[in-house]
Amino acid sequence: MSGGHFDYIQHRLTEVIEQIKDEIQKSGKPKTKDELKDEFWKDDEWYAKYPEDLNHHKYSDEVMDEFNKGVELISLAQIYMQRIDWLLSGDDGEETFLERLKEDKDKLNG
Repeated sequence: MSGGHFDYIQHRLTEVIEQIKDEIQKSGKPKTKDELKDEFWKDDEWYAKYPEDLNHHKYSDEVMDEFNKGVELISLAQIYMQRIDWLLSGDDGEETFLERLKEDKDKLNG
């Protein structure tokens, strides 16, 4: 069966985690040429007036800490959804559910 009880929405959480990690990684760094190209309506005059727009938004340390906490919490939620999904879908029994849940949580806390 391989899950499906929750229509696989737990996989969307993985995408959200990756997007948040991307924002953390880009914070305050210069935008790439491709990223600037996507802002086609901003010209040299714009960037001369707003040079900060050449970089990604720089989040404060406090916000970055909360982003990291969010990644941890969403990752934990994703683990629980996946494990419960497999239990409810009949892929895992109760014992296997508990074993895999512990294994996944241990990997997360690694």
